[in-house]
Amino acid sequence: MKLGPHLAHLLKIKCCFWYCRSVRNCSLQGSIPDFSRIANLSYLDLSWNQLSGSIPQNKLSNNMTTIILSHNRLNGSIPKNFSLLPSLQKLSLENNFLNGSISTDIWQNKIFNTTSRLVIDLRNNSVSNISGAFEPPVNVTLRFQSNPICSSTSIRNIGKYCGPDFGADDDEPSNSTNPSGVCPIHACPTDNYYEYVPASPKPCFCASPLRIGYRLKSPSISYFDPYKQLFESYVTSSLQLDLYQLWIDSYFWEKGPRLRMYLKLFPVVGDNTFNESEILRISEIFASWEFQGSHLFGPYELLNFTLLGPYSHLNPEMKGKRQSKGVVIACIVAAGAFAAFVSSIATILITRRRAKYQKILSRKRLSSSLSIKVDGVKSFTFREMTSATNNFDTSTQVGEGGYGSVFRGILADKTVVAIKRAKVGSLQGQKEFLTEIELLSRLHHRNLVVLLGYCDEEGEQMLIYEFMPNGTLRDWLSAKCKKNLKFGARLGIALGASKGILYLHTEADPPIFHRDIKASNILLDSKLTAKVADFGLSRLAPVQDDEGLLPNHVSTMVKGTPGYLDPEYFLTRKMTDKSDVYSLGVVFLEILTGMHPISHGKNIVREVKMAHKSGVMFSIMDKNMGSYPSECAEKMVELALKCCQDKPEDRPSMLEVVRTLETILQMMPYTDTDPLDNKASFSETTSSASFSNTRSGDLFISSSNVSGGDLISGVTLNITPR
Repeated sequence: MKLGPHLAHLLKIKCCFWYCRSVRNCSLQGSIPDFSRIANLSYLDLSWNQLSGSIPQNKLSNNMTTIILSHNRLNGSIPKNFSLLPSLQKLSLENNFLNGSISTDIWQNKIFNTTSRLVIDLRNNSVSNISGAFEPPVNVTLRFQSNPICSSTSIRNIGKYCGPDFGADDDEPSNSTNPSGVCPIHACPTDNYYEYVPASPKPCFCASPLRIGYRLKSPSISYFDPYKQLFESYVTSSLQLDLYQLWIDSYFWEKGPRLRMYLKLFPVVGDNTFNESEILRISEIFASWEFQGSHLFGPYELLNFTLLGPYSHLNPEMKGKRQSKGVVIACIVAAGAFAAFVSSIATILITRRRAKYQKILSRKRLSSSLSIKVDGVKSFTFREMTSATNNFDTSTQVGEGGYGSVFRGILADKTVVAIKRAKVGSLQGQKEFLTEIELLSRLHHRNLVVLLGYCDEEGEQMLIYEFMPNGTLRDWLSAKCKKNLKFGARLGIALGASKGILYLHTEADPPIFHRDIKASNILLDSKLTAKVADFGLSRLAPVQDDEGLLPNHVSTMVKGTPGYLDPEYFLTRKMTDKSDVYSLGVVFLEILTGMHPISHGKNIVREVKMAHKSGVMFSIMDKNMGSYPSECAEKMVELALKCCQDKPEDRPSMLEVVRTLETILQMMPYTDTDPLDNKASFSETTSSASFSNTRSGDLFISSSNVSGGDLISGVTLNITPR
């Protein structure tokens, strides 16, 4: 069945809604379809596309408040049916080729109250006349700059609406690629998708850009504007371009939170287009993940690399290059598979011949022919592991857990690593083990411990992680630690751990419930950045069933650590994301009080709830935190107790936890605002009052008579491994 042009175009727009979450900047072409049959439509944004033709004359929904058709190639007159929209608040038609007259009925027929407002933007068009009495009320903002109407002497006070800054709205996001609004769109050729280079050192320079869809998967920021210039420097330096060659066309936050943006890359001044080799170079950098690492912006994904106009002929060639690469890769994989098959047969024959002469050892067997190649994760030999740990000498052991032992190792290239060696009872089937490696290799977040490699030889299963020189959070809260974490550092650690858990819940594919969040599973690097550890395949969140339904829990055998376990999970064996929230709330209470979850028959949640209810919360706060703002401490206590509510539905989501901690952190008196400095310090006013005579309403609380603005105090860290 052949679709009509309007129906086909409408389907394309629906697809763009699905994939782009917005019809803005989706490279749409053709005419605008008829939206008059959508009864409840209230917002329409088709801006920054290549739409042409006239604006449909059919009346839109009475609910319509906003129409944005700017930065297209629309022509013809402005429809009078806009005057029939009683709820209209914004009509944005700037930077098109509209001509003829505009009817004053659009604003004269509206009934305004004291707060209602209508903005009509027609800048950079060819409107030549106004039909009707031109007496706009104060509630109406008109923008006519760069239209023939502005030179008319017959329209009273028309110059008032033709100034470059008239009606400027500070609350309205600016997204114009017309620098300062001084270059009329008609001066830039419309063929080959030319447009002005917004930041060009040469005024009104026209060029054809590359259009790129780009998404930050887990940035460590919640607000983009303060970091926009840093991001521009980060991208242009990675692409070896000048700053003016990048333009962030639009951006918006998605669930996660993830930051989606649309970028335009312009050629250097003097060249109106990129040459073929430069396009291929840039596309390969994006496609091959060659961007330098950034803790601030985190991992990214390329959504689209759109080649239009003068670049459209490159699509088949680039596709061919990818296909040729794919053929080579397929050949290599096939050859490798054949070699593995031959090797497997030879291994079986040799093993059978020598079986009667070999002594079978429980932990000494040849590795299976199953293997995987995972980008960024190295397969280590058993010999490399024994060499790194001096044959697993007890002096290199730094930890012990249910899974096995953890050793500090030094690789041949002097890299210090943590080697997690499974004990016999924890060994998985090899297929499950390699599947877990593949899963862990896809997890990338600044607040998760990085997997560097694995070892699957000699009947051993080992995971090799980056080494955390500052141990665990539990070590730092222990009385054995001779250094004291100040309140600001503890707050930063709580926020970092929360962001890591949020990533596991929302960004991991598939999502992961940690199930064993505790202070000893939160590690600290050299800058005291929190890194969540001990997550993996056995903690996968629910997946869709055959009918596409997603359960809200996973039924499992109860696993976890006493004192951190969600009571609801313990009773029902149903693990949810709120189970992790409960455990994290217990960690927050540890951070605030220094207490263990269970000690001498006392439960930390019950003890803190009683102290908070009795109004003596500050009497049980950790006395090693130094001075801190009482309001910040109170808000963190409230958050921790919300996380530890008995009913899961009463607990906040992980996103709410992160946002609350960010708000508390913003309340702290910063002395170092460098966003790239992970070791920000806080200026803390010291009070001479002790806990016995300090009121919770005081601005600052001093947990001891020790003053200080550093994050940590004391001398050498001396922790006995557990």
